[in-house]
Amino acid sequence: MFSKILIANRGEIALRIIRACKELGIRTVAVYSEIDRNSLHVRLADEAICIGQASSTSSYLNIPAIISAAEITDVEAIHPGYGFLAENPHFAEICESCKITFIGPTPENIRLMGDKMAARNSMHKAGLPIVPGSTSVIKNKEDALKIAKSIGYPVIIKAAAGGGGKGMRICHNDLTLISNLMTAQAEAEANFGNANVYIEKYIEKPRHIEIQIIADKFNHIVHLGERDCSIQRRHQKLLEESPSPVVDNKLRKRLGEAALRGARSVGYVNVGTIEFLLDSDNNFYFMEMNTRIQVEHPVTELVTGVDLIKEQIRVAAGEKLRLQQEHINIKGSAMECRINAEDFENNFMPSPGKIETLILPGGPKIRIDTHIYSGYEISPYYDSLVAKVISWGENRADAIKTMLRALSEFEISPIKTTIPFHLRLLSNPLFLKGDFSTHFVQEMLKEEQKGEDV
Repeated sequence: MFSKILIANRGEIALRIIRACKELGIRTVAVYSEIDRNSLHVRLADEAICIGQASSTSSYLNIPAIISAAEITDVEAIHPGYGFLAENPHFAEICESCKITFIGPTPENIRLMGDKMAARNSMHKAGLPIVPGSTSVIKNKEDALKIAKSIGYPVIIKAAAGGGGKGMRICHNDLTLISNLMTAQAEAEANFGNANVYIEKYIEKPRHIEIQIIADKFNHIVHLGERDCSIQRRHQKLLEESPSPVVDNKLRKRLGEAALRGARSVGYVNVGTIEFLLDSDNNFYFMEMNTRIQVEHPVTELVTGVDLIKEQIRVAAGEKLRLQQEHINIKGSAMECRINAEDFENNFMPSPGKIETLILPGGPKIRIDTHIYSGYEISPYYDSLVAKVISWGENRADAIKTMLRALSEFEISPIKTTIPFHLRLLSNPLFLKGDFSTHFVQEMLKEEQKGEDV
């Protein structure tokens, strides 16, 4: 086991990793930007080093500064968390060359799965169902029109190197396809430094279902069930739950086996998530693989009892995975609400600033993952996530009731947050029935707007 780990991240995930390390008896090193000097992860780590100014490029994406901090503090491993450098194969390679263990998959795994086109082809070869579409990147409008004609409209343009909705456009005819192609390519280039795009058949109103997997270096791999991540706005997740209200044991088995088959086919090691689109007939299609711990990992931890961060660290240290597939059972239901510093009533506008009043919820069956405190300054430089409220219940209805109770206790001012959005969502009759897709939030907000205009 490692004796000291550097956490190349900030916020709640940095705290989550520090806490897991403390319980494993591992010393921790925090890195921070100048603006994060008073952050909790800096206070709670055993050592802390400033790596640059506020902007991400000057700090949390500054590979030379992070490697220097690791060498100065003589750490054996680096945990990247999620975001920033977590899915950067070059960073994983540099760690390797400096004889520092990267707590995550191999650079080869990250590079392959980071190229959405290559990942799609790789999973198709492994026997996973994929959405009909192009088998190579689109070179020009003639290519695009040919693919669209063969699979039929609507189609979706996607960035080969991207995610999070960037470089993504839905097209319903030749005209919108041609006009959106250059826009998607430009957006992909601006966000990922790679203008390559590909085209898939657009599945209308699917569910977004992901399977959590973990594999050791001895070819042993297990899955820990599914998470339903369909509640999202502009391709950004807002609420996740496990298990999905539409996935039964038979479908869970099929999804899990497909995920394991895909991960085995590329020799995957450490934690990862295979993401699928599920249509209304329960047909599922490979979408992408995330080669890191996910923001929503706590819901899986609550229903399985498995500490994913500790397992990540153990596997990276070369230990054999102690989990057996037959012993992993889904118990009860868990739900996570992402609390963002955004003004829900004002089109989710960012709401940075100083927190003057903070009362966090608590009680049985509630977990809060957060880095904020009274007096904390929410910076405009980073992601707007300020807390994750996770509830557990014996069933889905119980988890929702517990979540509603917790959110009603949560006070934060004068910062605006997405708590009012979640309270409305959790009271929506269709959501309560489990009747929703990736379009649900958009449709819900549109209906509410209509009601206000009457």
